[in-house]
Amino acid sequence: MGAVRDGTRTRDSIVEAARTLTVATGWDGVRMGAVARAAGVSRQTVYNEFGTRAGLAEALARREIDRFVGDVRALLHTHADDVRAAAYATISHTLTEASGDPLIKAVLTSNRGGSDELLPYLTTRSELVLAEATEVLLEWAGTALPGADRAAVTFATDSVVRLVISHIILPGAPVEQTAAALADLAVYLLLNAATRGAHTD
Repeated sequence: MGAVRDGTRTRDSIVEAARTLTVATGWDGVRMGAVARAAGVSRQTVYNEFGTRAGLAEALARREIDRFVGDVRALLHTHADDVRAAAYATISHTLTEASGDPLIKAVLTSNRGGSDELLPYLTTRSELVLAEATEVLLEWAGTALPGADRAAVTFATDSVVRLVISHIILPGAPVEQTAAALADLAVYLLLNAATRGAHTD
């Protein structure tokens, strides 16, 4: 069991080192030897864990998705059945992360600008991360708004997600202001879904 934990820790430290170097220099400039030095392991260990540079890129892309979706899930559960607070916290977090983190922004927006070789690994997964995040939102809505019309909830969450992405691509106001306005819209759409569900019972 200890060996498994050590192996997981080694993989995590390598991916974290790769992430730090990528944010600092872009994936084009990241070399396996530099990743190894930053992680405190041998170059051979990096190859043993990931096989190739492409394998490391895959792992980094997967980690970004898991981290983002995990953050969304945690924020929603923190606010449980407070729809407005949950919507604001999630939207604000997403806008803030995307504005300061080029990897998360690439995942969320499919932004292929520049020549960075990592972007295809991230952007081809944009649909995956949005689908996973939307599923988390639907799970939360099922608990926070029991009896709500499922189709209306699905439309509401999809619409809000698309609007958040549009504000990431083309910001129009400070994060707090945008998050507040989108949270109000989310509440309106979700409570409308709950009302529709009540009327069909």
